Amino acid sequence: MTTTDTLPTAALGADGIQVGTQGLGCMGMSEFYGPSDLTESRATLDRALELGVTLFDTADVYGSGHNEEFLADFVRSNRDRVVLATKFGIVRKADDPAFRGLDNSPEYIRASVDGSLRRLGIDVIDLYYMHRRDVRVPIEETVGVMAELVAAGKVRALGLSEVTGAELRAAHAVHPIAAVQSEWSLFSRDVENTAVPAAAELGVAFVPYSPLGRGFLTGSFAAAGELADANDFRKAMPRFTGDNAARNVELLAPVRAIAEARGVTPAQVALAWVHSRAAAHGLPVIPIPGTRSRKRLTENVAAATLALTPDELATLEPIAGQVAGSRYADMSFTSAGRE
Repeated sequence: MTTTDTLPTAALGADGIQVGTQGLGCMGMSEFYGPSDLTESRATLDRALELGVTLFDTADVYGSGHNEEFLADFVRSNRDRVVLATKFGIVRKADDPAFRGLDNSPEYIRASVDGSLRRLGIDVIDLYYMHRRDVRVPIEETVGVMAELVAAGKVRALGLSEVTGAELRAAHAVHPIAAVQSEWSLFSRDVENTAVPAAAELGVAFVPYSPLGRGFLTGSFAAAGELADANDFRKAMPRFTGDNAARNVELLAPVRAIAEARGVTPAQVALAWVHSRAAAHGLPVIPIPGTRSRKRLTENVAAATLALTPDELATLEPIAGQVAGSRYADMSFTSAGRE
């Protein structure tokens, strides 16, 4: 690992692309978390580069292509500095906003990469993820097609999202995998069962999404009912509703206590914990907290160099085991059911 004037950097995979050790999730700039101010979102992208953030994460499914289109000008204007990650595999229907399907077929992958390249207006995608596993297709076949995209010059490096350790090993045997992206936070640690050990063994970077528990760990809301926008998808997440929310908000007490004692925010404590996993597990860990605000971005980046003490880490250790409710109402879209 090297250090810049801003963020430290780490490699995506063995001898891979160098990125700042904190990326930026761009999903919320297009949908899912209520209305977005696109002017402020663009300013947030620019500020991220100034702070040393170089990994920018999107997917073809975010805003049904809108997020890639929104990022296009920013990416092209800063092509030599931006490491762009996008994904394929989740299918939506224009006439049914709630529908989510999966497709890892060769034909779908080839069409998806061309669609993403067109919307982004670039010649090559830096990091291309399988967004979710379609179990109808052997993962070796999926990665084989992805490897063809590398050979064709359309993709630089390959990633997987929400996979088990066994699936990662099988994929890596076909073509080197640079990164695994899955949910990992003080509230979500199931990836430590098999995926993280396999990634560490293979030299694969880990890219935690939702490292702030979709905002819950920041204390910005205590229950889904407090979320103003009727379309905010967190309203349907089990952890943020009813008795689960009431129980889970009590788990934030040690996070708040550490934050107050250190003169930082709960969000910074939660992110610092995720960054501490790199040393704990022996692999690059590059969380991608999402934000549409320059203020929140600056706060998040500062957490990348906040070192928690052994006592503080010990205080936070029990939290995940006490969380009430699953990550999603339908956990079939995650790796949990395949462990």
